[in-house]
Amino acid sequence: MPNYNGVWSLTTQLQYASDWSADNISPATAIANGIAIISNASGLQTVSVATAGNSTDFGDFTDQRGKGGGFGSTTRGIVGGGNGGPVNVIDFITFTSAGDATDFGNLTVAREEVTAHSSSTRGLVAGGDTGSVSDVVDYVTIASAGNATDFGNLAAANTSPSGAGSSVRMVVGGGIESSATNRIQYFTISSTGNSTDFGDLSGTRQQGDALSNATRTVFTGGYNSNVLEFVTTDTTGNVTDFGDLSETTRRLASTSNATRGIMAGGDGTNLRSKIEFITIASAGNAASFGNLLANTDSCNSGFSSAHGGLQ
Repeated sequence: MPNYNGVWSLTTQLQYASDWSADNISPATAIANGIAIISNASGLQTVSVATAGNSTDFGDFTDQRGKGGGFGSTTRGIVGGGNGGPVNVIDFITFTSAGDATDFGNLTVAREEVTAHSSSTRGLVAGGDTGSVSDVVDYVTIASAGNATDFGNLAAANTSPSGAGSSVRMVVGGGIESSATNRIQYFTISSTGNSTDFGDLSGTRQQGDALSNATRTVFTGGYNSNVLEFVTTDTTGNVTDFGDLSETTRRLASTSNATRGIMAGGDGTNLRSKIEFITIASAGNAASFGNLLANTDSCNSGFSSAHGGLQ
């Protein structure tokens, strides 16, 4: 931070505030551009959604793991659950301050292969693998560290689903129930209760991901899939085709800002370091964005400071 002295006029204070933000990433920039965090068993890395390029190191979990569920507000990012047990751990980071994660609390049930989404105040973690398939949905209040509370249940026990949405709804698609499913269901974030039917994916899908802006939720990839397809989040109905990833990819991490979605890592023909992007309002195939620090699997937790639940 610059070392300024003396009595400041209001104009000077505003100028100095602008200078301070240049030392780090200002909250306004974080909201507009989207600081994206990609989490996997190797830790946390970051890119700006608005600016194509390679990722950089952000920090580490309190205990290294992949296959958790990521969400957040404009200031704080959170990851719940993951492999290595599975675990019930919830960690958080502050988007504008790179560094290791801090303990937030615990899920009601330890599990991995979950999905997650949030509004600016409340985050939901849904489904997963406890050693058997789970229908549990938990929630936390993002600004207040503490243990999760029961929210409700999925339509059926489900592991490896994909979730994203708006500030009003979390939309969950696909996953493995008794077998891979094409079901799409949704929750109203501000209330509690069980899921409501939304529609269907174009086919059964598992181990994919999802991203969103304020109006569209885009489902990305999955086991034996390179498909991108979308729904209008605050209606109901079946998906519409959006385009394709460059290759079949599962266990990727997807997140967004208001205009652009990114899809990172995962298991394609081989483990991937590739990051791709789409323009959410314009259907089309994914294009090259950059690369992660290394090839990585178990990367299905992407979250940003500007995702669809914050717009």
